[in-house]
Amino acid sequence: MWPFSSSNTAIVEAKRAERSKALKDVPKDVDPTHSVFLKATATEIVARIEQGEWTATQVLEAYIARAAYAHAKTNCLTEVMLGPARERAVELDAHFTATKKLRGPLHGVPISIKEQFEITGYDTSVGFSQWANNPAQSNADIVNTLLAAGAIIYVKTNIPQTMFAFECSNPVWGRTTNPWNENYTCGGSSGGEAALLAMDGSAAGIGTDIGGSLRIPAAYCGIYSLKPASGRVSYFGAKGPVPGSEGIVTVAGPMGRSVEDLELISRVTFGVPSSDYLVPPLPFREVAMPKKLKFGYYTSDNYIKASPACKRAVLETVEALRNAGHECVEFEVPDAHVPFNLFAAIVSADGYKTMLSHLGPDPKESALFLATLGPSIPGFIRNFAAWVIEKFVGDTLFASTVRSSRKKEVFETYQLIKAKNEYRNRFYNDVWSRYEFDSIIAPVQALPQLPHGGCNNFSTLAEATIIYNVLDMPAGCLPVTRVDPAKDHLTDEWLTGPGLGSRVIEGGIYRGTKPLYDPEALRGMPVNVQLVGKKWEEEKVLAIMKVVDDALGKERGFGPGAWDAYVGVKA
Repeated sequence: MWPFSSSNTAIVEAKRAERSKALKDVPKDVDPTHSVFLKATATEIVARIEQGEWTATQVLEAYIARAAYAHAKTNCLTEVMLGPARERAVELDAHFTATKKLRGPLHGVPISIKEQFEITGYDTSVGFSQWANNPAQSNADIVNTLLAAGAIIYVKTNIPQTMFAFECSNPVWGRTTNPWNENYTCGGSSGGEAALLAMDGSAAGIGTDIGGSLRIPAAYCGIYSLKPASGRVSYFGAKGPVPGSEGIVTVAGPMGRSVEDLELISRVTFGVPSSDYLVPPLPFREVAMPKKLKFGYYTSDNYIKASPACKRAVLETVEALRNAGHECVEFEVPDAHVPFNLFAAIVSADGYKTMLSHLGPDPKESALFLATLGPSIPGFIRNFAAWVIEKFVGDTLFASTVRSSRKKEVFETYQLIKAKNEYRNRFYNDVWSRYEFDSIIAPVQALPQLPHGGCNNFSTLAEATIIYNVLDMPAGCLPVTRVDPAKDHLTDEWLTGPGLGSRVIEGGIYRGTKPLYDPEALRGMPVNVQLVGKKWEEEKVLAIMKVVDDALGKERGFGPGAWDAYVGVKA
């Protein structure tokens, strides 16, 4: 069944059997009595428990059943921890009965968490078979923080192999599908989280982001997320395939079904001292927002032009904000290929030797093909290919990216870090200082979603999110609309026009006999935007997300209960 050694086949079979056993007695059908709990935000759950209307046990059982239902549809879960979760709910209920006080601001909230976070007594395999059967000896910092605030952590969620792709699949746990359309991926690397939340299988969740891993799956699944800048939330206790790599910093952040829930989690996690002493004591701060905000926006970063659906999402957001009295100014991103090439160059500095070393006998997922191809190609072939792309195709942007992904000497890596810092300074000067924006509205990717296998040859689509990892800026993500083929079909702007970015990539996604962008196949799929702020202004980004969410209106049909309402599930 699995194309690797018999010993590892046994490991995979055992891990999947363990998951199935944990879910065996959980009803997979929709229970109408659970609807009231599932349609409540995490914020509302805490309020109802505090008012004595609900118990933590009632809420948890509803979300357990729903998580099992979501998993049956999408294969989104990894470790399942129902026994300890139920004991926790009983303990919280006893505490409230005795004291009439909440244990903390997350009292009784069922929270899911990305596979890579360590939880005592459970594996953190991160999709590597050779990392299985090695239970964690302690909790990740963020797990302890959530538990101290009264949360109930009951499931972990699936990720891509190495967490360096946005096709959520690995040899241990298998592939997670998009809850809106099984032919599409849920995104990654926090893909299982997004799929679970989109189906109301969790009240709130925690993911991570090094190149879009919070925003891409949030966009693919139509939920909300916040990527903080580095230094706001502890990452200690999150296992990854390249420990010690700090050229681009990975961050942890909240995922949820409302802006209010992102804020709730942020209030709990921001500034909590970390075990590695890397988080400054900067807890959540209140912000005063002016009545009129100034937004910058773009629909093409001049590397890959956003599709009609993603362009429309940005422009509808701009229109809603203007109607609400805010100012919106279109601007150009300064040389967007530069931060993407710097990212590719920095993360490939060791030729991906460290990252891929953990595969052991596991087959490499096809989604990693293009992302890790560069360093494996002899230098003269890579340079020749780049020359051909540049000389005969006329695509200098993609040619420069091809040259960037290769193994490097230490002195070259130092130069790349220096160049990254110089670009960050340039962006602040050319954009923030020049225009004095309160926030930037941007497409999350050029396409709303990718079909399974789409990441194999188009992993460069992540450049739209990667820029804000290179810049280390906070970025929120929220749903705006759904794909409508009547509004979002391809026109001459994408088919015969000169284009604004990479001819190779735009040609593959918009042109040819079978373009990757297919609005008819994407019909009804969510379309998100990202909202960017300056470093250390996460609270302002959250406040701005609320402004945007309110301007767009609730009638667009996202949030708790959205999946059931859209697909016609009666609960």
